[in-house]
Amino acid sequence: MTNPASLAHGPGLIGTFLNVFLYGVMVSQTFMYFTTYVHDKTWMKLLVATLFIADTINCVFDIYWIYDSLINHFSDPDVLLTGNWVFATDPAMVGTISTIVQLFFAWRVKVLTDNIWAVILIIATSLCSVLGGIGTSIGIRIVPQFDEFQKFQAIVIVWLIGAAVCDVAITISLSWYLRRHKTGFSNTDGILNKIIRLTVQNGLLTAIWAVIDLITFLVTDTGLHLAFNFPLAKLYTNSLMSSLNSRAGWKFQSSESTNQKNIQLSDTYGRHNRDVLSLTTTTRPEVFINVESHEMVDAPDSKADVKWTTTHHRAQDINSADESV
Repeated sequence: MTNPASLAHGPGLIGTFLNVFLYGVMVSQTFMYFTTYVHDKTWMKLLVATLFIADTINCVFDIYWIYDSLINHFSDPDVLLTGNWVFATDPAMVGTISTIVQLFFAWRVKVLTDNIWAVILIIATSLCSVLGGIGTSIGIRIVPQFDEFQKFQAIVIVWLIGAAVCDVAITISLSWYLRRHKTGFSNTDGILNKIIRLTVQNGLLTAIWAVIDLITFLVTDTGLHLAFNFPLAKLYTNSLMSSLNSRAGWKFQSSESTNQKNIQLSDTYGRHNRDVLSLTTTTRPEVFINVESHEMVDAPDSKADVKWTTTHHRAQDINSADESV
């Protein structure tokens, strides 16, 4: 007779290991954020803190479920073949965490592109994701037997397909916008390429992972999909944190044949937007100039300068739009 624990608890154990590993990455990312971006807006800090708490609860629940099933109820087929209320919380929490992250990126798309249709698509699909996750949790409570989960596969499809479509929409929107604003200047385009790569890597990773989770759920009546489902929430939160923490790395550097300059610009959103320009040359002492961007700007020397200035500021937006003054 096949061990009943192999039906779902084997893949569940693997998924729990991956979940705990990614939670460790989330801890380091959160620590880095709060020690580096102390001047971020309050709502941004609350968002990060909320996601970290939700990740912690999700991780504790998964560990408790696997321990309670395999240790406390060892050789108890009735428990090993069914999912309890702790197990049922996972889809709802994954759906909620992923939707919070997706809504943040919807805000970022709105700030950068001002494309209302892309924002509507992202919000609609993210809401489908969270409703599908909550519906899946309800389905588990109604049909707790692991080998009968196929009875509510329609709501699982809504949940995971909604998440994947949302991730793809976010990736395409941001990448398309940034590619359209390349200038031909190698330094500026280098910044854009870095941001595009980070956006594509994060968006496609979560989308592909959600699709794999769905495929394994549909093709087998075992719990194989749990190995992919449990770590899904951590992939979303880590993608957000990597995006926030990467802002410190977007620095523009240029060199000229007779005069080298290091330029660092920081655009912030809020009531008092400010551009900080730091110039260092080999022939002059270091000069710091603070100007109110809405009060005074330097007149460009040519149309090319106008194009460079506009595109460079837009390139900085995706990683500095979240910071406060």
